[in-house]
Amino acid sequence: MSKFYELKPLDAKKQAYPFEELKGKVVLIVNVASKCGFTPQYKELEELNKKYADKDVQILGFPCNQFGGQEPGNAEEIASFCTLNYGVTFPVLNKIEVNGDNVDPVYKFLKGEKSGLLGLNRIKWNFEKFLVDKKGNVVERYSSITKPSSIAPKIDELLAQ
Repeated sequence: MSKFYELKPLDAKKQAYPFEELKGKVVLIVNVASKCGFTPQYKELEELNKKYADKDVQILGFPCNQFGGQEPGNAEEIASFCTLNYGVTFPVLNKIEVNGDNVDPVYKFLKGEKSGLLGLNRIKWNFEKFLVDKKGNVVERYSSITKPSSIAPKIDELLAQ
């Protein structure tokens, strides 16, 4: 069994969100921020969420304030921003750190499975994306500039497996 399913990050209400409930689903994980140049990607992420609403796909956002202080809000403010501005209905979990000494276990795992540009084991900026297959394997890592809509063909491919 993949170690991915052993992870239990906290949701926005600081309750456990056990990844074992994601077994059999394709999962797209994104570190998000409300005041970033890439913030409009929330729109495409929600479009993907709606496109795959009746399929085994789960999108998860993890707010992070490590890049230019671009996610200063608390959980309630972040949720309100996402809903009001982008109609987000996918889970936006607890604010975390994705780099450094206090890195969340989810990101420690993801980065360990797929290193970034030049083999670096760190998140470069907001809205980096990780795609996980139905067996809990990290199959792709996408940079901040990758449009969420461009990931759809790979999601379709993983769903067909």
